[in-house]
Amino acid sequence: MATRKHSTAASVTAQSDTGKTTSSRRTGQQGAESKSKTQPAGSAEGKTLVIVESPAKARTIEKYLGTRFRVLASNGQVIDLPKSRMAVDVEHDFEPEYITVRGKAEKLKELTEEAKKSKGIVLASDPDREGEAIAYLIGRYLADKAKGKPIQRVTFNEITKQAVQEAMQHPRDINASLVEAQKARRVIDRLVGYTLSPLLWKKVKSGLSAGRVQSVALQLICDREREVESFVPEEYWTVEAQLHAQHHAIKAELALYQGAKPSIPDEKTAHAIISNLKGHEARVADIQYSDRTVRPKPPFTTSKLQQAAANRLGFTSTKTMKIAQQLYEGVDLGSQRIGLITYMRTDSTRISESALQEAHAWLMANHPEQTPEAPQRYSAATGAQDAHEAIRPTRVSLTPEEAGRYLKGDHLKLYTLIWERFVASQMKPAIVRTHTADIEIGEGIFRASATSFVEEGFYKVIRLGASREERTGHTLPLAKGQVLRVDRMQGIQHFTQGPSRYTDASIVRALEELGIGRPSTYAPTIETLIERFYVQREKRQLVPTALGKAINDILSGNFPEVINTGFTAEMEAMLDKVEEQQVDWVAELKKFYFPFRDKVARVIESLEDMRGRFDEPTGEACPVCGKPLVKKLGRFGYFISCSAFPACTFTKPVALAKCPRCGGDIVPRVATKGRRKKFYGCSNYPQCDFLTLYKPTGSNCPRCGWFLVEKYDKKRGVHKACINPDCDYLHSEEEKSEEGRQEE
Repeated sequence: MATRKHSTAASVTAQSDTGKTTSSRRTGQQGAESKSKTQPAGSAEGKTLVIVESPAKARTIEKYLGTRFRVLASNGQVIDLPKSRMAVDVEHDFEPEYITVRGKAEKLKELTEEAKKSKGIVLASDPDREGEAIAYLIGRYLADKAKGKPIQRVTFNEITKQAVQEAMQHPRDINASLVEAQKARRVIDRLVGYTLSPLLWKKVKSGLSAGRVQSVALQLICDREREVESFVPEEYWTVEAQLHAQHHAIKAELALYQGAKPSIPDEKTAHAIISNLKGHEARVADIQYSDRTVRPKPPFTTSKLQQAAANRLGFTSTKTMKIAQQLYEGVDLGSQRIGLITYMRTDSTRISESALQEAHAWLMANHPEQTPEAPQRYSAATGAQDAHEAIRPTRVSLTPEEAGRYLKGDHLKLYTLIWERFVASQMKPAIVRTHTADIEIGEGIFRASATSFVEEGFYKVIRLGASREERTGHTLPLAKGQVLRVDRMQGIQHFTQGPSRYTDASIVRALEELGIGRPSTYAPTIETLIERFYVQREKRQLVPTALGKAINDILSGNFPEVINTGFTAEMEAMLDKVEEQQVDWVAELKKFYFPFRDKVARVIESLEDMRGRFDEPTGEACPVCGKPLVKKLGRFGYFISCSAFPACTFTKPVALAKCPRCGGDIVPRVATKGRRKKFYGCSNYPQCDFLTLYKPTGSNCPRCGWFLVEKYDKKRGVHKACINPDCDYLHSEEEKSEEGRQEE
């Protein structure tokens, strides 16, 4: 496909006095290679203005540059597309219309006044597409307001004194390809979101939104929810023997019965097998050893960091990125301020040679037996942009123990996770030995296993980042032919495990694997779904609300060619090609947008009005005015409201189940004290104090009539259980109910 030619782009073109700008169609091609030999930034006499995005980053950099520089923060974007309208000229090559961001006029004025006084301007926003676009827009504005001032661009992957000073010695022009790719992304997202959203306003309710990536993420979450809701658990049993060897207790599970793998569908079968095996001697029939090599994982990319922080620390993706941003921008370490990690938005596992050598030297000094002869290098994954290094500490010598003198709480935890992962990636593999013992009892073969380290390797530095199973190891104190004492033999009830709902970690992994979004978009996508009340977090799980399900049905049902993983991944691939100057995105958008716009118009005409469709009569009268009560769909889900609204504002929550104690309604509630934890309680409180921490499923137990609830744990995932602690339907005998009589 022909590539659209770019004009020279340090052409930060003029902006009108109204504050509106029309972006130059092609922003240029100079990229990292400047069209002319640039001079070190700040080499002239007097102060040079350096513009970054955040105050924290400004404070860190200003300490490194000295008195000849003035470092100011733009506090994010000061020039952007307006939020109130699409602001894309679809009839003229999709030109975006940029304006001064509301509330940022004073900041822009401050930057302009400082630019006029300076000898030159250095744009030092983040080293990615969005950062390049911010630099371009600010630079274009200042080129008009502070005419004649030289404007240059610098980037650094880490905010350390050496990296910042090195970057200032090698300034460049704006990378037009990055700017063009970011512009294309913004335009595509505007076209999809601002074309679909009015459909939802007209047909469902005002205030709703749709988006190219968020709607596909919502579709994934809703599809998984359907699987969870339709799953019917099946009962099965296992037989377990508690054995004793000298001073060691050993647990073994029945692996073979009468020469075949046992199938135990119910308690009766389990008891029959136990009766047949009881009274027989337990003898070790065989012991086997097998070794496997466990290699360290590569350093973190953005998605892998978000996944690890979610699984190990319980962080949301947004929290992870916020803390990582602060670690990157700079932390006070006593007498100095330094960025502790490299840039945190990356899809590459590449590490710079200097960092590899530093890590290798540190390991040779501290863990020589676990250090390989040469540094470990990791290749980039297929499709990775590889624009930046992997996420790593800027100084390997700043161990978590040392960092603990300056960092506290979540900042220390995340830094520790990053430090451990990077250092471990440069260490020898671990060798894990698995011991397996087959123990014969009558016609049954019971199997026990244990693992231990032959070579600890990289696990020498992994603490926070390792699971409990990885951190602990033990052996079996058994010998072939050894006779063991049987202390107990019992049947254990289980239910098949249904599909797990998405968590922050698993949805990020799914988006990455499907090629949807980029490192900078994963956290904002999840947060947008939650802010729009399409999805809620419940015990770290992402659960679609009634509103989210309704929106997904409308969008995926009417626009399957757009709201699908394939289309969104194709758009991401196209954006990468824009950056590589391999595709003309305007031509591609013309083929997509105009048919899409026409279809949306047709759907608006043909789709029935749903604004009242989600309202259901309840058959009850309003206790305030006597008018009928209706069940309505709001941004938090369904609720009961008076049909006379707004004249009458009576509302109440929808009953999720009947109270087994008094017959009242079980409704969602929030604790009035502490962390305001959500629970489900009887509507007749305080007369009835029945409550549960688990969400009712909407169905009742066929054995006792109490309602079923939804539970989740790491071992079994999502599963259903009867709320009655005296009923064994759909939960094991060992499972203790966490419900009881508690005060709010």
